[in-house]
Amino acid sequence: MLALKSIPAEVNAKVRRVHIDSPVFRLHYSITVMILLAFSLIVTTRQYVGNPIDCIHTKDVPEDVLNTYCWIHSTYTLPSAFGKIVGLEVPYPGVDNSRNSGDQEKKYAKYYQWVCFCLFFQAILFYAPRWFWKSCEGGKITTLMMDLDVGICSEGERKHKKRLLLDYLWENRNNHNWWAYKYYLCELLALLNLVGQMFLMDRFFDGAFLTYGLEVIEFMDSDQEDRIDPMIIIFPRMAKCTFHKFGSSGEVERHDAVCILPLNVVNEKIYIFLWFWFLILGFLTTLVLLWRLLAIASPRTRVLLLNRRFRLVSREICETIVRNTRLGDWFLLVTLGENLDSLVFRDVLTDLSVKLKHEHDMGA
Repeated sequence: MLALKSIPAEVNAKVRRVHIDSPVFRLHYSITVMILLAFSLIVTTRQYVGNPIDCIHTKDVPEDVLNTYCWIHSTYTLPSAFGKIVGLEVPYPGVDNSRNSGDQEKKYAKYYQWVCFCLFFQAILFYAPRWFWKSCEGGKITTLMMDLDVGICSEGERKHKKRLLLDYLWENRNNHNWWAYKYYLCELLALLNLVGQMFLMDRFFDGAFLTYGLEVIEFMDSDQEDRIDPMIIIFPRMAKCTFHKFGSSGEVERHDAVCILPLNVVNEKIYIFLWFWFLILGFLTTLVLLWRLLAIASPRTRVLLLNRRFRLVSREICETIVRNTRLGDWFLLVTLGENLDSLVFRDVLTDLSVKLKHEHDMGA
C-alpha cells in the first residue's frame, strides 16, 4: 500500500519534456545552437590558449612581436600563386614574391580573428525564434496537460482533468488561430534566419561561402594534378606578413615573413560541416513550411495528418473535429496530442467530436 502511494510522487519528480514545437524547429534552437557553441568554444580555446599563428622570423625582430603583429594586422595571400606549381614556382599555394605586386593583388585574411565571436553570435540568432515562440505560447500546453501525460493516475482524478480539458476546448473553440499563426511565423523566421546567415557568412568570407561545399565536392572528384584545394583558398594554412621597422641608421626596413596558421585547419573543417548542415536544415524546414501551407489551404490534409499521427483516433472523429473547428484548434489539438497520454487524448477527442456533432445537428 505504501509502495503504491509513492509511485505518483516519483513520476512527478522526473524531468518531463513538453514539446510545443515540431522536431525540425527543435533542430534550429537545440542541435544547431549546441553545435555552434561547441565550435565557438573549440576555436576560442585554440585561439587564446594555444598559439594561433607561428611566423618564420629573423633575429632582428623578436618572435613574440612578429607573431602578435601579424595576427593583429592580418596576413595575406596572392590569388595568382594558387595555380603555380608547388616546389618549383612557389613554396606553398598562395605564397609568392610580392615585392613587385600591388596591394590590389593581395588578398588579406582578417576574418579568422572573429570566427569565435561570429559563431557565438550565430548561436544567439538561431535561438531567437524559439525565445519568441516561448513568449507567445505562454505555457499554454503545460497548463492544459494537467499531468495527463502520466499514465499512473487515479480514475476519478483522470476523469476530472479530462472534463476540465474538454470544457476548455469547447468554450474556447475557434479562438486559437492567431496563436497558431504566431508559431508558423516563428518557423518562417527560423528559415529566414538560416538563409540570412548563409549570406552573412558569404559576406564574412568575401563571397566564397555559398559555393564552398560545391567546390569542396568538385575538388574531391577532380584529378590530383589539376585540382586546387578550395579550403586553403578561404582558410590559408600558410600566408605572408610584412613587418616594417626603423633600422640602425633610421631607414625603414621591410621584413617579409611567412606565417603558419594552424587555427585555419580547424576553421576549414568547421565551415564545411556548417555548409552541409545548413543545407540539410534548410531543406527540412522548407518541407515543413510547405506542409503548413497545405494544411492551411486544405482541411482534408488536416484530417489526414491528425489521423495518421494519432492512430487510436478514428478517421470519422478526425473529420468531425476538422469540419467543425478552425485551423488554430486543429494545431492546438495536434500539439496536445504530442504530449498527452494516447488513451487520454483519444477519449478527449471522442467526447469533443460528440459535442461538435450534436451542435452541428441541432444547428441543422
